[in-house]
Amino acid sequence: MKLPNFIRICAVYASVMLAMSSHAVLAQSKSESKGAYLARAADCVACHSVPNGKPFAGGLKMGTPLGNIFSTNITPDRQTGIGSYSLADFDRAVRKGVAKDGHRLYPAMPYPSYAKISDSDLAALYDYFMHDVALVHQMNRASEIEWPMNARWPLAAWNALFVDSKPYTTEASHDAVWNRGAYLVQGLGHCGACHTSRGLLFQERALDESDSRFLGGATLDGWTASNLRGNADTGLGRWSEDEIVAFLKNGVNGHASVFGSMIDVYNNSSQFLSESDQHAIAVYLKSLTATPGGKDTYTYSDATAKALQRGDITKPGAAVFRTQCASCHGMDGKGLGDGLPSLAGNPNVLSNDPSSVINLILNGAQRVVRKGMPDTYRMAPFRLQLNDQQIADVATWIRQAWGNQAGAVTRADVGKLRASTNMSTEQVVILKMR
Repeated sequence: MKLPNFIRICAVYASVMLAMSSHAVLAQSKSESKGAYLARAADCVACHSVPNGKPFAGGLKMGTPLGNIFSTNITPDRQTGIGSYSLADFDRAVRKGVAKDGHRLYPAMPYPSYAKISDSDLAALYDYFMHDVALVHQMNRASEIEWPMNARWPLAAWNALFVDSKPYTTEASHDAVWNRGAYLVQGLGHCGACHTSRGLLFQERALDESDSRFLGGATLDGWTASNLRGNADTGLGRWSEDEIVAFLKNGVNGHASVFGSMIDVYNNSSQFLSESDQHAIAVYLKSLTATPGGKDTYTYSDATAKALQRGDITKPGAAVFRTQCASCHGMDGKGLGDGLPSLAGNPNVLSNDPSSVINLILNGAQRVVRKGMPDTYRMAPFRLQLNDQQIADVATWIRQAWGNQAGAVTRADVGKLRASTNMSTEQVVILKMR
């Protein structure tokens, strides 16, 4: 390759990295208002923006069991946004799920969690969206849910059954740090919206730590949202408070790295939280007991690394790992740092549901933006290089190497995710440049 062409390709690659992401990445101001900080904690921009779109202008397509819906414009435009909303209107939408015109919002808007936002924080958020967010005139898109399933009146009954509309109440049995963490996790951070399993009517099975199903992990959109409870193998049981803080701050620690929708949370929210808030979240999460019935059997074994180095492993998947994966994750499975995570003892690898492992091998990872800089390395997609059986073999091998003891992945598991997921636009561009 001639040097000028190489330089040109590098320039194109850099521009793609800087211009593309799964959603808008909101730059941090040096003097953010309280409302701006709270909007970051709530990660409003991730859902109310589209790739390369203007922040908070809406239009993001979201799949639901009933059909596709689109996030709305929440800029202060009076015609297409929320510029005509009073504080009471804003409150009703954010904490109760009812728009100004009276139509009920689908709970893709996490108002069951936002119901816990305090009055003062809600007022600060309102002030931010009315005065600090740039006005964008952009019409909202109608949902793609067909009649009669698009009727919204049943949501009134759903809300009565599943939404506790009271703001967060301080738990007297815990200190201020724990309560701050609980408030952020349960309310603004709406962690349960992804990390708590859903019932038959798509409700979160639990809304706080009083139920062991809260934050016990869930599967959505082809990803497994991790167990955030005290399970040693599949949860945060082996993580210290400092390691949780490092994950929120850096997007990676010695156990795991951000992936899937959590990349948006990291890019726009968790890294910008104050150290005291990151610590409070860690304190709260470490207080959660393990989900019942979990088996904690992981102990690291160096036998896998030794066998790989000798080249005497013939088990399906081992050869693919040696040639395609070891350069980033290491023969020892412990990763190479700088965002190249450990696979040994990784709770996402040990999860009962292998969806995230399969999805990452198939489609790769989107970019992580840390302190305004896109990451140097990321998981490459192998959708085009490996067939379903090869991916099943290497995923099974990873889940059963270095002392990992997780279930096998089948060819059918991979085929199902291949059919229902796609690489990001960014990953497609990168593959074409190879």
